Amino acid sequence: MSTQSDAAQKKVLNRLRRARGQLDAVIEAVDGDASCRDVVTQLAAVTHALNRAGFLVVSTAMEDCLMAPDEAEARDGLTTEELEKLFLSLA
Repeated sequence: MSTQSDAAQKKVLNRLRRARGQLDAVIEAVDGDASCRDVVTQLAAVTHALNRAGFLVVSTAMEDCLMAPDEAEARDGLTTEELEKLFLSLA
């Protein structure tokens, strides 16, 4: 795995851990009868964190594709069309 991929993986893991913490906060808010506004605000934060992690995964794969367009393993065997579908599934 390249240094660039290692750095991207660390960023993804950090974002997912942040999302997990925010999800725990949502659960606590619902369990503690927090206001609707507080619950929705926390849910929005979780959604945003997950979306950012997903975009980072797809953008890293696209970047790998641009750097080595003929090496399928550089992008986990994904075709350009599959990468596009993955990206659009996050939008």
